[in-house]
Amino acid sequence: MIRLKNPQEIEKIRTSGRILARTFEHLAPLIKVGSTTRDIDGAAYRFITSCGAKPAFLGYLDYPASVCASVNEVVIHGIPDDRPLEDGDILSLDLGVVYDGFYSDSARTYPVGTVSESAQKLLAVTLECLERAIDQVKPGNRIHDISRAVFHHADSHGYGVVHQFCGHGVGFSLHEDPQVPNYLGSGPNPRLKPGMVLAIEPMI
Repeated sequence: MIRLKNPQEIEKIRTSGRILARTFEHLAPLIKVGSTTRDIDGAAYRFITSCGAKPAFLGYLDYPASVCASVNEVVIHGIPDDRPLEDGDILSLDLGVVYDGFYSDSARTYPVGTVSESAQKLLAVTLECLERAIDQVKPGNRIHDISRAVFHHADSHGYGVVHQFCGHGVGFSLHEDPQVPNYLGSGPNPRLKPGMVLAIEPMI
């Protein structure tokens, strides 16, 4: 069931999202050769809690960390560990924040040191997929308009998309309906309405 949010609830989700954005800004300088994802996870926990919020992922379905830290070929749900980051790695950080009972969810992927041209292209095209998907978020469009934007742009550059995981609604809880896949399938295709809040997650 899709749960619409009123303007006051959306403002609270936006406040949660602002804390999340500030967390990424706080973590960015730590993403360098020699850092560990466990160090980054600890820094995320300390910053989020210093803002009066809680990490949404910590303890969710028994997840043991505040951050999903996925290095190189790991798609999502990488668990932070003590392996030092190396020059040429790419690191995806997936984070959620709960503030005053309202949830936000976002991910960013960072180059570590100097990365290959192919890695640079992957990061650039994925960001372009996100931008094209956001352009489709307007009342009257459908979920598949978002999916189509991601899939077609990725495909036009020779990339495939991940089918096992997708974007989703967010706000009252971490994962809500509707699901927002990165490909065109036969699943639900609800029309977008004012009051929907989505976490759009291109994975290519």
